[in-house]
Amino acid sequence: MSLIERGTIPPEQVARAVDVAALSPSSRAWAVLIDRLLLWLGGLALAFAVLFFIAYNWAEMGRWPRFALVQVALVLAAGVAVWGSTRRLIFKVAITAASLLVGVLLALVGQVYQTGADPWQLFFAWAVFTLPWVWVARFDVLWVLWLGLLNVALWLYVDTWGGALDGWFIQSDAIFWWLFALNTTALAVWEWGLKRRGWCSSRWGVRLLALGSGVPVTFLMMTWIVNSASFTPTLVVYPLWLAALYGVYRRLCPDLLLVAGGCVSVISVVTLLLARFLIGKDEWQADSMLMLALVVLVMGAGAVVWLKRLHREATQ
Repeated sequence: MSLIERGTIPPEQVARAVDVAALSPSSRAWAVLIDRLLLWLGGLALAFAVLFFIAYNWAEMGRWPRFALVQVALVLAAGVAVWGSTRRLIFKVAITAASLLVGVLLALVGQVYQTGADPWQLFFAWAVFTLPWVWVARFDVLWVLWLGLLNVALWLYVDTWGGALDGWFIQSDAIFWWLFALNTTALAVWEWGLKRRGWCSSRWGVRLLALGSGVPVTFLMMTWIVNSASFTPTLVVYPLWLAALYGVYRRLCPDLLLVAGGCVSVISVVTLLLARFLIGKDEWQADSMLMLALVVLVMGAGAVVWLKRLHREATQ
């Protein structure tokens, strides 16, 4: 693709070059893709169908039929995972469906018996019960789902019992600090596993965790700008996070998409900082808005030029 983009290959030879390099998927590749897509959609549809069937027929179904349906579906999914353990794709679909059904079963227990548990306990228990399957499967989709459950459980816990955690950090910002700590730790462990243990080979999980790490710390920085608060640990952590992001994904594990995410974070923070000083709280002036728009355009263009230069250096 770089040869085509640089014009090294004449336009009349592009189609032949694409065929020789096998850049266009063959009919067999399309068939395999559709086959896998249908298998995934079918497995997930069956898992969610159990949930929706019980919810729709809640009044007509007794307590035991509800539990029997979910437990039978859970046992079947686990059985298919064991039976298809030698077929990696079937195992992944079945173990993912079984993990979803564990959450359905926990929600059913809480709804039928009205245990009075807080919502965060549902997601935390879901994460705890599925951890052995996630560990055994070593499947990136399940790891991301598991970390998502922890994120939701943490968010709901702070929303319910925030006072127990606010004392560690700044009032009302505790949730962003905890999400930042959780996702940054998970990102570091994931990268270590990729490098040292040969864990999941795909990069999309790393990028998703980097997003989960960057969004909270960016929100913390923007919150500090809006509130005009005094010194906060964010003033130290945010530059360190940017430096670590650049150092790791520019030098150690080159990933232009994550470097671009850091650029978006910086542009967002700088834009809000300028808006704070140029526009003020209640006065929306045309010249200030124009200057702010120009600054955003300049920063965006500068980031694009810099990223394109990094891309050229990486491909040469």
